[in-house]
Amino acid sequence: MGSSAFYIVDEREKAIVFQFGEIVASSEEAGLYFKVPIINNVKFFDARIQTMDAAPQLYLTREKKNLVVDSFVKWRVRNARDYYTKLGGLSSNARNRLSQRVNDALRREFGNRTVQQVISGDRVEIMTNVRTNIDDEIRSLGIEVIDVRLKRVDLDPDISERVYQRMEAERSRVAKDLRA
Repeated sequence: MGSSAFYIVDEREKAIVFQFGEIVASSEEAGLYFKVPIINNVKFFDARIQTMDAAPQLYLTREKKNLVVDSFVKWRVRNARDYYTKLGGLSSNARNRLSQRVNDALRREFGNRTVQQVISGDRVEIMTNVRTNIDDEIRSLGIEVIDVRLKRVDLDPDISERVYQRMEAERSRVAKDLRA
């Protein structure tokens, strides 16, 4: 009975104490904590940094051209009480909500830029803006966004094919000029 009166919160986790189904406390820091056996029960949540790897998505640029963007997000549980009450304590719910927010933020960012701006150098600014925007929105859910990264940004396959055909035609024209 004495050993069940204490619970240990590891550095890698956060905990919530329930009393008859109601949240009565949360343990955000690592340590040894007291609970009343039988009356209180404890639920633990992983507080380590987690990765949400999104499937590649199509986004329209300001010029109405499609880009295929592959991204990922690093996140962790910041507040166990909010995480449990707003997301049910399920990482799948957190990933779904985070995925929606990231998708919306990327859509806004790419919609304000040209293909040239995206591919040439605005990536750092895009990632910073997306992280800031979604972190502000997602904090109320008990989640903290650590990082947002773009793994890959490609032209839509149809556009890529046309670009290659244009490059090929240009090379053929230059070769003809040199032969002549």
